[in-house]
Amino acid sequence: MSTRTLIRGGLVITATDETHADVLIEDGRIAALAAHGSQAATAWSAERVLDATGKYVIPGGVDAHTHMELPFGGTFASDTFETGTRAAAWGGTTTIVDFAVQSKGHALREGLDAWHAKADGKCAIDYGFHMILSDVNESSLKEMDLLVEEGITSFKLFMAYPGVFYSDDGQVLRAMQRSAGNGGLIMMHAENGIAIDVLVEQALQRGETDPRHHGEVRKVLLEAEATHRAIQLARVAGAPLYVVHVSAEEAVAELAAARDKGLPVFGETCPQYLFLSTDNLAEPDFEGAKYVCSTPLRPREHQAALWRGLRTNDLQVVSTDHCPFCFVGQKELGRGDFSKIPNGLPGVENRMDLLHQAVLDGHITRRRWIEIACASPARMFGLYGKKGTIAPGADADVVIYDPAVEQVLSAETHHMNVDYSAYEGKRVTGRVETVLSRGEVVIDQREFTGRAGHGAYVPRGVSQYVG
Repeated sequence: MSTRTLIRGGLVITATDETHADVLIEDGRIAALAAHGSQAATAWSAERVLDATGKYVIPGGVDAHTHMELPFGGTFASDTFETGTRAAAWGGTTTIVDFAVQSKGHALREGLDAWHAKADGKCAIDYGFHMILSDVNESSLKEMDLLVEEGITSFKLFMAYPGVFYSDDGQVLRAMQRSAGNGGLIMMHAENGIAIDVLVEQALQRGETDPRHHGEVRKVLLEAEATHRAIQLARVAGAPLYVVHVSAEEAVAELAAARDKGLPVFGETCPQYLFLSTDNLAEPDFEGAKYVCSTPLRPREHQAALWRGLRTNDLQVVSTDHCPFCFVGQKELGRGDFSKIPNGLPGVENRMDLLHQAVLDGHITRRRWIEIACASPARMFGLYGKKGTIAPGADADVVIYDPAVEQVLSAETHHMNVDYSAYEGKRVTGRVETVLSRGEVVIDQREFTGRAGHGAYVPRGVSQYVG
């Protein structure tokens, strides 16, 4: 049993409310909230009292898109489930949803079991899994039904990466039809991978090998086209659709047009698209390789459309797509050929702070910060009520956040297992002070007190956002 804990004097912020309230935690859950100084609150006693005066008390973040230990391009993402979930906790995230991978020719169950083995007993915070479908056939379609019943309620498909993860339109349609029947949610990497491969080949033939060409061949129009096609296939199937890592204004416009028709179409973006751009990809001396991810970083002018999409709810979620590869020895695999640079950026530790900075910069409100980082990802992926909010009965995943402390983001001080920061030198205001995961203090006033194995696997319900 966890200690009875009382968090006193903070401003409790959820997606719907801001209130000066005390929070009582018992047996790993939120037991009650009461206005600070009220008769009810002053009557509470606890073995552990945390003073949040002058601080925010917010739900632990839910990062619904991470890739710990992902095999890619002959190497592996550099964060393990142990290092990655510890870094997430440092950044105020208390739940991740990672991706189990089906290998071509193998069963979904085999891939899921492999990812359970990677994560079991290793995680510092709670975790769930989506399932990547690499081989859509009668057998894997039937397995989807079983996985939904077991709490794996979302399935990722790729219109990119021919020969690796790619599914053609017929396979996409079949998977969508299946999800329409079993309540699962299809997540789509929407880029026209067949056309992109042609442009990659042509660029390399011209001698265009630097990292910046990664962004140039993965064209905005090929993201927009694939987004449009995915939406139409979902309409044919009568299925909801969630488009991952939306990076371009034209792709946001496709989502907005579908949502204006009342279609159950949703979108996610990531901090790298909100704060970084092709200027980073063009950094000299191969430094641009640090910023190679897919979808790629876009010219800076796309950022306004992404922020607008977050304000209008045409984009519902900000996840990280955390998939780190060290510059030395991993990103360097692509020297002389940008197509061999492992695709992915570190960011699981930075998301909550960057989005708080966005509040200060006037892009979003405080409540919208909590909505896109905590509540909406929990609702989208069948975790809300347990995760993503501070309310009686919810898991006591709680962050005490100091909104006034300045910090400089740097590889020197981050806890991700990667040798660079995508936000090196960026000054932000706001920092995580204390983090509770199911009532246990895992970060105590900037000291890690958690442990590998505290984090529990969380089966998920079907999306609470659809309907």
